[in-house]
Amino acid sequence: MDTLQGRHQPLYRHPYLTDPRQLVGLSPAQREAAARVAEKYAFRANAYYLGLIDWNDPDDPIRHLIVPHGDELADWGDLDASNEAANTVAPGVQHKYPRTVLLLCTQTCGGFCRYCFRKRLFMRDNRETARNLETGLDYIARTPKVTNVLLTGGDPLMLSTGRLAAILERLRAIPHVRIIRIGSKMPAFNPWRILDDDELVEMLGRFSTPENRLYLMTHFDHPRELTEPATEALDRLVRAGVICANQCPIVRGVNDSGPVLARLFRELSYVGCPPYYVFQGRPTAGNQPYETPLVRSYRIMEMAKRHCSGLAKRARLVMSHASGKIEMVGLDDKRIYLRYHRAKSRHDRGRFMVFHRDDEAFWLDQLRPVD
Repeated sequence: MDTLQGRHQPLYRHPYLTDPRQLVGLSPAQREAAARVAEKYAFRANAYYLGLIDWNDPDDPIRHLIVPHGDELADWGDLDASNEAANTVAPGVQHKYPRTVLLLCTQTCGGFCRYCFRKRLFMRDNRETARNLETGLDYIARTPKVTNVLLTGGDPLMLSTGRLAAILERLRAIPHVRIIRIGSKMPAFNPWRILDDDELVEMLGRFSTPENRLYLMTHFDHPRELTEPATEALDRLVRAGVICANQCPIVRGVNDSGPVLARLFRELSYVGCPPYYVFQGRPTAGNQPYETPLVRSYRIMEMAKRHCSGLAKRARLVMSHASGKIEMVGLDDKRIYLRYHRAKSRHDRGRFMVFHRDDEAFWLDQLRPVD
């Protein structure tokens, strides 16, 4: 399909596909299997993103990112694998690190990545996000050590432009909030949300000032997501003064390859959205089909970085553990070397850790420390 036609047909206003039985690229049996998964873990897609899939390839990486997989129903993992509940100070407000607060401002996503670590937000009876953000905004205003606010959820770009502008205006009125980040899959999943809304681009640029920048943290997982419309959407944001950076997990069957990850890193750096973090997949319920062991993730990252220049290779491989953000910094025949990049407890900040090598372990809690 001609993806540029969407400029005159704003896809972000169109109904989303929420029933996998409507996926004509699957066989009837595959549609029914996907529908059973979607009864537990939500499915959401649109015509643009589904159009990126080669339906003749059962191992297509974009298909793997969006189409429910039967193994998601395995009895495995925890819905809140990083214990975000322990950092929740009010509905929709998380404060784990001293200078950063997360506002879960929406429980709606443009599309549901199957590896999502917050899929609990899109399940029935979720009460973690806040319809009224006043409590969170008041908390930030009376906590002067907070310099950095991340709008997340859900996807904040699923909010109306007016609603998002109202939130940003309140945050910009708080003197100690210097950085506002917006975490969004929308440039990859539906760039027409940006291309078809000049008011959105102007508004985001207005709140990104020379002294206090606004950052868009994108979620490109595979180089094929960097289409012409996606690149144009990023260009409009960059020209408006928004700083873009990308973060993604290593996902089995999607980007768990040195050459693929290297290409993603390079292309992101070329278009002005360099890589920021690469995450080790969290042991979230439903995510077993997408996990890779730590040792393999490290090797993939190192292989990718060999084929990149400085800006393209600056991402850190980290685990967002309950105790903090832990970077994997080294590996030898017998040991795995980790360091707290950020820590919840001040006693852990910067702490270096050495563990016995375990090629099957995928999370910190599975590793055995060296005495």
